[in-house]
Amino acid sequence: MNLKKIRCLGIPVFWGSGLAEYKGKSYRFMVMERLGEDLQRIFQDCGSKFKKEIVLQLGARMLDTLEYIHENEYVHGDIKAANLLLGYSNPHEVYLADYGLSYRYCPNGNHKQYQENPRKGHNGTIEFTSIDAHKGVAPSRRGDLEILGYCMLQWLCGKLPWEQNLKDPVALTKAAVDLCFPPLQICSTGEIAMFLAGVSSLAYDEKPKYQALKKILLDGLQSSGMRYDGPLEFSTAAASARNRCAAKVNKVRQVPSIFNIPGELWTNTSVREPRMQDAN
Repeated sequence: MNLKKIRCLGIPVFWGSGLAEYKGKSYRFMVMERLGEDLQRIFQDCGSKFKKEIVLQLGARMLDTLEYIHENEYVHGDIKAANLLLGYSNPHEVYLADYGLSYRYCPNGNHKQYQENPRKGHNGTIEFTSIDAHKGVAPSRRGDLEILGYCMLQWLCGKLPWEQNLKDPVALTKAAVDLCFPPLQICSTGEIAMFLAGVSSLAYDEKPKYQALKKILLDGLQSSGMRYDGPLEFSTAAASARNRCAAKVNKVRQVPSIFNIPGELWTNTSVREPRMQDAN
């Protein structure tokens, strides 16, 4: 964060995990910081469209988050609005959650080899799946950035041009290739077209030029008079929902913890039975 001069890395804080017994059953648990509303709900509150400035802000911030993940030998693999959550105490911060599809693409510095496998094709959230993933190729850095580009395209335009083909992965793949590689002016935004062009030029195992891609988005922000770390100004309805969420922070009842976890993590106003999934 100091190196990049950013105030929020965009990765939720992990406090611990383990195994617990509850009513005669074993459960695995994980403790992480509490986050706020996800962007998918806000996207819907905004009429399924974000302002260009918001799209560029979110894209630039996620580039920093993904660069950090990539530098630690992993890719996320499932970037989408439902997995992007605002901060609970600061709704102008955004965090990338849900690492269920994350993949170690470069164990011990050795990048996975490009190898197509149709049996593993179309993994992930189908409308945002990268071209590599459609072909059953192991996830890579360029795939993450491609998915981010699709997200920005949807947020700005309201929908992706291949959403009517979600039940036909082959047709969806062809539509994505034809429309985005090389990128066309699907929407009135040069920045996202330039971003996708930069991503499409990457080799499978090539390290992305994160700062060059980020500059494309930052230049668009600058021309709009907005800042990378400025407030996230969604619609009035969405902002009201976020403000209600943030207001709950002031009503937190501190709950003692045998794990000595800071009190702000315990944000329920009453003690309830834990919500758990059976580990079996």
